[in-house]
Amino acid sequence: MHKSLRLRQMMLTKVAEHLKIMPELSHKIEEQTAFRLDRYVSEYLCIFSRSQIKARRLKAKVNGKDVKLSRIVKQGDILDLSWDEEPPQNIIPQDIPLEIIYEDENCVVVNKAQGMVVHPGAGNRQGTLANALYFRRLQRGNSEAGESMRPGIVHRLDKETSGVIIAAYNDEAHAFLADQFKARKTRKSYIAVVHGAPKEIKGKIETYIARDPKNRKRFAVCADGRTAVTFYKVLKTWQNYSLILLRPRTGRTHQLRVHMSYIGCPILGDAVYGKSDKNISEASLMLHSKSLAITLPKETESRVFSSAMPQRFIDVMEKLNKTGRANE
Repeated sequence: MHKSLRLRQMMLTKVAEHLKIMPELSHKIEEQTAFRLDRYVSEYLCIFSRSQIKARRLKAKVNGKDVKLSRIVKQGDILDLSWDEEPPQNIIPQDIPLEIIYEDENCVVVNKAQGMVVHPGAGNRQGTLANALYFRRLQRGNSEAGESMRPGIVHRLDKETSGVIIAAYNDEAHAFLADQFKARKTRKSYIAVVHGAPKEIKGKIETYIARDPKNRKRFAVCADGRTAVTFYKVLKTWQNYSLILLRPRTGRTHQLRVHMSYIGCPILGDAVYGKSDKNISEASLMLHSKSLAITLPKETESRVFSSAMPQRFIDVMEKLNKTGRANE
């Protein structure tokens, strides 16, 4: 075989191998917007931060044509995005105890502890849920794990939010589960202890949420954000506090925390969107993912996975029962 032909075949093989690990996303812009493409990717799609976009070598087409990331995109545009996956060796397998709610060859449902970071990032390369899941996947004898480990995180919970979270053990399962979140076919419920009480016993909060222009680590309600919808129901009230059931219809970053603060009932213990509390100063973030309804890979009917009320909720509620008037 001619030398140049062999070199070309080797090059094509390398390209093909690279494409196997290059994630892709096709997306039609439904919002009324006129933003730079890189800003839309980071703030609306929330795939990467602005700094990560360059590191992952994001490439884009708009309506079938290659474009620069500075391109202004608008409603109706069809985006075709591709980027380099984070090297799998960045995730270190660690034998970290987890409270397993359910597990099979395709996925695992975990009752995440408060304080555990879901995915490695700056300052949190170890001790995360992804590290623990990698270890479990290897222990289960998954033959693919050593070659192409991806953490399998389908959705996320904030570090200080505890409760039910699902992850995949293979790419096929990940795609199956992620599609349900994208199509809003899952049902999630949370409980929270908040300051004060909403005006109505139950209701719907619908706003637009985007990154706070004054503080890039926060999110805020603003006119040019993404639609965010939360349903709530008051379960119990005390003199200055309430226990609330929250059902998010969308999954924006910090959505529940932003929404409760927006209606004047910030979540107790929320150092970012809340306020200090002298009465229960020991309280950490009082937000817990109580249940998740989702269809598992190779099944057709939805299952509901639940977790018990955390001890920190029990302790705070006992204190409130003793010090404040309670109304069921």
